[in-house]
Amino acid sequence: MVRWSACVLALLILGTGGAGYLYYEHLNGNIKKEDLTLGDKQMADHKANSAGQTPLNILLIGSDARDSKANQKLGGAKETFGAPPLADVQMLLHISADRSNLSVISMPRDTMLKMPKCTAPDGEVFPASTGDVQTNESLGRGGPGCTVATWYELTGIRIDHFMMIDFAGVVSMADAIGGVPVCVDANINSRGRDGKGSGLKLEKGTTYVKGEQALQWLRTRYGFEDNTDLGRAKAQHQYMNAMVRELRKGTKLTDPAKLMNLAEAATEALTVDKGLDTVKKLYDLAEEFKKVPTKRITMSTMPNVYGTGANNGRVYPKAGDAEQLFRMVRDDVPLDGKASKRKKPEATKDPSAPVGEISVAVRNGTATDALGPAAGRAGHVADALKDAGFAKTTVDPGNVTGVARTSILYPSADLEGDAQAVAKALGVPLSQVKKSTEVSGISLAVGADWRDEGAFPVSKGKEKTPESAGALNGDDDKACMKVNPNYTW
Repeated sequence: MVRWSACVLALLILGTGGAGYLYYEHLNGNIKKEDLTLGDKQMADHKANSAGQTPLNILLIGSDARDSKANQKLGGAKETFGAPPLADVQMLLHISADRSNLSVISMPRDTMLKMPKCTAPDGEVFPASTGDVQTNESLGRGGPGCTVATWYELTGIRIDHFMMIDFAGVVSMADAIGGVPVCVDANINSRGRDGKGSGLKLEKGTTYVKGEQALQWLRTRYGFEDNTDLGRAKAQHQYMNAMVRELRKGTKLTDPAKLMNLAEAATEALTVDKGLDTVKKLYDLAEEFKKVPTKRITMSTMPNVYGTGANNGRVYPKAGDAEQLFRMVRDDVPLDGKASKRKKPEATKDPSAPVGEISVAVRNGTATDALGPAAGRAGHVADALKDAGFAKTTVDPGNVTGVARTSILYPSADLEGDAQAVAKALGVPLSQVKKSTEVSGISLAVGADWRDEGAFPVSKGKEKTPESAGALNGDDDKACMKVNPNYTW
């Protein structure tokens, strides 16, 4: 989102004839492209709304790569020069199907989760992790396509595109934009006696930041709130909202020279998936963003809880709240609580066989990062299916790998109706029935969302963004970061 405005230059380029075309091709050549996903799982298709429209999901990635002199100068930390890059900023942007609203979910870089198998473009294979790994390490497992695969593994949200930017890119973009207003509730100096901090130094109140100072704001951890990545995410949300408001005013987009600088900076700064490989495609995406009024933009952070022991200071998705936020995005429910065009009831297919002849393998995937598998859950669900007439239901006792959401997988189109029949019998939403090459028959994984006995806990009508997500509205120009008293002057 923070880069879409750069593409307005396409309007000028497309109307300038031969020279403009050559410059257009020059800008296309600036853009770096990589594969959308490096994971093995095929992402589920979007469900259309009543008007036949589908949402758009874009993953924004901020890389801490120290792979150039500019990035090394801005990033410091000489011991990290040449190390694998980390995805220190991860934000999922969801544009609703009717383009009436936009939702953003930030995932703290300190989030602990399991990584999927990723195959890099050069063929190197990074096996799925056996334990929890910090989410920002996904970028070093073959590139941004592994960060996409990691998000899909955790959230089940289809990701259509990604856009990645590094330190130098943030600075050049911020300079080209010309400044963004940010606010702190006290004087801040993000540099402790131990040398930790971004170097940000501001007086109390509102300041327009650009260039390196904008990067410092976006990187500040020590000095905001509790000195964790959670405070940093809030500061990033405030910056993005303020920048959108500034750009919507139009005052920064009238000078052709500034537009050219912005386009040059944006295309040089970006790495995108191959579906966004031209200025025209970026411009078309920008047009979709521009349809959403700022008052319908909602920034949020994945609800989380702190780890303990060796993972003290790291965070984990908060059971219930995190899945509720992910579900709202999967179902295209606005995070601001306002009405939107609802989806059609999901299309269903008739089963290809009587329920008594449908084979289903049930496994216990209720384990979480903090809890082991709930005893007997696969057997209980298998019994419920047998009671519903699915006589060929069996339990797979050998696979207890934890999954956040209960899911029903099927290998081929001819079994889709059978898999949907299983879902209907148990009250599992059809959005959790998916085609997968990882199964040879219908496989039901009872997830951490169904650890307790009884009917599947479908939260019908529960469409409220959890308070733990810290939602911030795009029109809120009064937001001000709370400064940690140990970093004031």
